[in-house]
Amino acid sequence: MRIVFAGTPEFSVPCLEACRASGAQVVAVYTQPDRPAGRGRKLAPSPVKQAALAAGLPVEQPETLKSPEAQATLAGYAPDLMVVVAYGLILPRKVLAIPRLGCWNVHASRLPRWRGAAPIQRAILAGDAESGVDLMRMEAGLDTGPVLLEKRTPIGPDDTGGTLHDRLSMLGAEVLADGLRRTLAGEALVATPQPDEGVTYAHKLDKAEAKLDFARPAIELERTVRAFDPWPVAEGVIAGENLRIWSARAVDRQHGATPGTVLAAGRDGIELACGEGVLRVTAVQRPGGKRISAADYLNARPELRGATK
Repeated sequence: MRIVFAGTPEFSVPCLEACRASGAQVVAVYTQPDRPAGRGRKLAPSPVKQAALAAGLPVEQPETLKSPEAQATLAGYAPDLMVVVAYGLILPRKVLAIPRLGCWNVHASRLPRWRGAAPIQRAILAGDAESGVDLMRMEAGLDTGPVLLEKRTPIGPDDTGGTLHDRLSMLGAEVLADGLRRTLAGEALVATPQPDEGVTYAHKLDKAEAKLDFARPAIELERTVRAFDPWPVAEGVIAGENLRIWSARAVDRQHGATPGTVLAAGRDGIELACGEGVLRVTAVQRPGGKRISAADYLNARPELRGATK
């Protein structure tokens, strides 16, 4: 079996390795063009490109797959299957029709819930108890294709966008490896259409969403802090200073204070009044500084320590 793999971020790399280990032949790797990164804004290759070059695989980086030239190049690889994992470019109908066995996509949610760009973070923000990965046969619509295989995982109370990302990345590689093994053995995977009910869209993350509004319930703010770790990182004003908030926990406690008021500050963290409940902040970052514990932050602001209102 000849496979063309398409992916870009770190999430996709384990799936590329699963393709290489399957016994199929990875004939080309497609990834986004190099983008500026870091303080120097120098062009940097994607994690998938780095992995492909290290493995000696041909790499293609078209700006679009809509042009006849790009489609002819892809067809020239004569793929039996195209595997797409967080690639970031739209695949036109003509591209979907090129591989003999079609195109597979590994998607980080239990479809039809959280179709779209940011399913991992949206699941945490919504308070979902469970997530997973679906191996889907691609259609022209956005994540609308039938599901071939699925793996599930609970979302724990301490899961962040980063921890759930890493776990789903490995689960995605497992479900893809299973699909490839069974297909190479001659099995025709059953494609189950997605139900019409329960469709939700995981819109792209916006940095503006990371600003904490303490008039909201504490549990929603806790989910925002967890979902936006490691990016874009939640921000909030604590006693007049704007801080990045890396870790926080909702406390179910009644109070009569104005949202945003510091209710208590000590070794266990900084407790802030919310529209409902209390948010206990335990790790912060000052502008230009490093991530530190709330207790260390209070060493620089001793006037807050022991505050009670």
